[in-house]
This record gives sequence, structure tokens and C-alpha cells, in this order.
Amino acid sequence: MADTNRYSRILTQDPTQPAAQAMYHAIGLTEEDLPKAQVGIASMGYEGNPCNMHLNSLADEIRDGVRAEGLVGLVFHTIGVSDGMANGTPGMRYSLVSRDLIADSIETVCGAQYYDGLIAVPGCDKNMPGSLIAMGRLDRPAMMVYGGTIAPGHWKGEDLNIISAFEALGQKIAGTLDEADFKGIIRNACPGAGACGGMYTANTMASAIEALGMSLPYSSSNPALSPEKRAECRSAAAAIRHLLEKDIRPSQIMTRKAFENALTIIIALGGSTNAVIHFIAMARAVGVPLTQDDFQRVSDQVPVIGDLKPSGKYLMEDLHRIGGVPAVMKYLLGIGMLHGECLTVTGQSLGENLAEVPDLVFDNQRVILPVEQPVKATGHLQILYGNLATEGSVAKISGKEGERFSGPARVFEGEEALIEGIGNGRVQAGDVVVIRQVGPRGAPGMPEMLKPTSAIIGAGLGKSVALITDGRFSGGTHGFVVGHITPEAFQGGNIALVQDDDIIEIDATQNSITLHVSEAELTDRRSRWTKPAPKATRGILYKYAMTVRTAAEGCVTDE
Repeated sequence: MADTNRYSRILTQDPTQPAAQAMYHAIGLTEEDLPKAQVGIASMGYEGNPCNMHLNSLADEIRDGVRAEGLVGLVFHTIGVSDGMANGTPGMRYSLVSRDLIADSIETVCGAQYYDGLIAVPGCDKNMPGSLIAMGRLDRPAMMVYGGTIAPGHWKGEDLNIISAFEALGQKIAGTLDEADFKGIIRNACPGAGACGGMYTANTMASAIEALGMSLPYSSSNPALSPEKRAECRSAAAAIRHLLEKDIRPSQIMTRKAFENALTIIIALGGSTNAVIHFIAMARAVGVPLTQDDFQRVSDQVPVIGDLKPSGKYLMEDLHRIGGVPAVMKYLLGIGMLHGECLTVTGQSLGENLAEVPDLVFDNQRVILPVEQPVKATGHLQILYGNLATEGSVAKISGKEGERFSGPARVFEGEEALIEGIGNGRVQAGDVVVIRQVGPRGAPGMPEMLKPTSAIIGAGLGKSVALITDGRFSGGTHGFVVGHITPEAFQGGNIALVQDDDIIEIDATQNSITLHVSEAELTDRRSRWTKPAPKATRGILYKYAMTVRTAAEGCVTDE
């Protein structure tokens, strides 16, 4: 049996550390507690966001379970940012920044306090990759307990979710929704605690991390306020003890094959474009080579079989009712699309975890379809290259909006200008909307363009315009969209040189994005282009802009 308190004994048993021992007694530990392994429980709970408002109570339940397992469980906290609240405001610049702050703070606490193990309790989108990046850096026994998904809201017989609120704005702008129904949707879209209910970024990351092996089976689909989520918290305590006893570390679980399993689930379920930058960053934290081209390779091989929002019909709770992510993984494993030998936080392989999982049944549900009758025969995430994205870009192509789009550019310096452009009729059917200067360094912080895309959908233009940007998209975005354009405008990428009425062609069959302007003309425009002044000159946004790598490199900040 491995020594379960390899780290904490430095403070608890070293006679030259009397101050530390005195402080442990001050927080209530006894002499009998001092030799026990210590588990840090990182809660991202706070009162200001439904995704995170219940996490502290989950962390307390995990702590009590850890102590019942004969370990010392100690809760600490790190930040969270509500993407839903920040979207469409300057505050959204802090969202991606929060991922790396979370990673830094968890690493700092566990490193300084010598915790032997870690259980992270995340809720909103960036919480999860931040937690996993920290686990990779620390490489101590660790696991994640996802806070769980929200129940759907209801208004006049319609199921609602957070995207309903953004699309309602577009309908209101277009004059197709009156004030009473607009307010009714806003008041009822989010009925309580839990992360956004579709296959948006939070549920995408939770599902893929479960497939990666870093959370317990069913963690991603157990609803936030369910008995199953409480039971999962109790199971996590026994699991972390086993990880400590066997010295099973993230680097042994987060292998290349495990990442391939995660990418397969992302594609199969129609997951968020944000998974691209997050999984690249998580892989870099454990030294596993992973690039955006790996997403393309998996997308070429794996069909979309989940009919889940935003492009589909169903929510995470619908997936939970038919067996959750384990049922989907068992099906994919059975047809040779997953690596069953990969180790997981249960101490068993993925295949062993799935052995007793009930088989997915197709004749009584339409949430998950067989690969012979998929939602889309190949993956929805497409990596596009061309003179507009020489280092790549990420398109989300559900198939419903077509696979090719060509039209005149309509250029906007930021999303606020686009919202005005929708209202005053500047955006017309057939346009390729360009939102620039919103990249990792240009914004800075690479905000999501959920408000613009939702406003376009709500205004009835979703099937008749495309949108490209050096920013990101929400997991709730749908329509013909291309983001993560690299190099970004702030760094002099060709997106900075686009002018109104230039013809832009997007071809998801050829994986290309082309600005139909001659090289001579682009050279002339570049000679007259000047780099904008930084939008942040101090504080966290300034530090982020100075350290962040490109979207193609996962927007990491520690290299």
C-alpha cells in the first residue's frame, strides 16, 4: 500500500514544524488526525450564480464523507464567473481568464498546504478545465465532482433554458415577441440551481471529463439537486481514499488514449467549440501532445448521435433518464470507438466501469441515435484553415445550416456594434458578419459571442448569415459560425484587414476559410494597418494579455 500522506506529513509529522502542528490543532485536528492523509476540497461555490450557488453544500458533504473514510478533508474556495450573466457585457472578458486563475489558485493552495489529494467541485463553464489543469500540474491523486445540471424552465407550455433568454432578445428586437412574453421567458428560463441544461460548455466539459476518466460514472448527468448527486459526493470520498492508497495520479489517467475517448464523446454528443481550447490546455498540463487537428481527425471518424440543444431538441436531464454518459460510452465502446483499457478514478478501467451499465435502447427514445442513423454523419466541429486563418479556426457546423457559405463581409469592431447593426438593418441576409478585436489579446480575454449569435437567431437571420470572429462562442451558440480565428486581429492576422463587401467563403467540406482579396491588395492594406493600443494597461486583464498563448495553443498562460 502506498503512503497516503506523502505530502502533508511534511507539516504534520516533522518535529521542526511546530507552528504548523499548532495551527492544525487550532482548526480542530487531534493527535490522531495528524498522521492521516489530507484531502483539499476545492469548491467554486458562491451565491451569485445558479450554476455555483449549491456547490458549497456539496463540498461540505464530500468533506464529511472524506472524514468518515479516515482522512482529513479540508474545504477551500476559489473563484467562479457566471458566463450567462457576463455574456454581452465587458465583464465577459474575464470569463476565460477565470479558467487560469482557478488553476493557479488550486495549484497554489494544494502546493502551499501540502495536500495529499484533491477533489474539485466545479459548476460553470471555466471551473472544470481550470480544475483539471491544476490537477495535471500537481499530479497528486485527484478527481472532479461536477455540480450538475439545472432543470428546464417553462413558459406557456414551452421548455426553456438560458439560451431562450438570449434568443428572446433577438425576437424582441425583430418585433416578433411582445414585452409580456419577453419578461415571462426571462423570469422562468432558470428555475434554480445547476449549470445550463443543454450540451453547452459546462455539460460538454463534464461529459468529456467523465469520459477522460477524471470523474465518477454518471457525474456529468446527475442533476444538481438530485439524490444521485448527493450519493456521488459520498462515493467520491471512498474513491479518493482508493486513489491515495494506490497512488493513482492524474498523469496515469489523463493519457493520450483517454483524451481520444474524451474527444469522441464531445463529437458524439455535439459538444461546445470551447472544448477545443480547454482540452488542448488540459493536455498541455500533463504533457500530452494534443492539437486542434486532433479534433478534426476525430470529427472525421465519429458521427454526431446526440440530438441535444443548442442544435437539437433535448437537454442533459433527458440524457440522464436514458442512462447518462455511461450508456453512450458503453454503446460506443461496443462498436470500437473508445479505448476501454484506460484507467479511471474508480481505480478500474473504463471498460470495467461500463461492464454492468445497462445497454442503450434505441426504440423507446430519440435523445441518442444509432450511428447508422445519426444526427450528422461526421462531426460538427471542423478546423478550418485559409488566408483568413493561417493558424486555424474552429467552426461549429450542425449540418442544418449547410456546409458552405459565401457572401459579402459586414465588419464590426466588437459585439456591441453588431447588436446596433442588427437593429438598424445594416446586417442583411447573405452577409458574412465579422466581429474582430475580441481575441485572447485583443479583447483581452477572448469573450464569447453568445449575445450576437442569439440576436441573429432571434431576428430570423440564423439561416441566412454566417458569423466569423477571433473571439469564442458559447456552448449554446448555433448557426453558421466560425471562431478562434488565428492569428487574431490584434496580432495582425488577416481578419484585421477585412473591409465591408469583401467576399468571404467558408467551406466546411474543404475545411477552408478564404478572403477573396488578392495578395497584392492585402499587402497594401497591411502597409497601412497599425496595431491598436492595448485595451487593458494594468490589472488581471493586462497580465493575461501579456502571457496568453493563441487559441490554437489552448490560450494557456504558463508557457
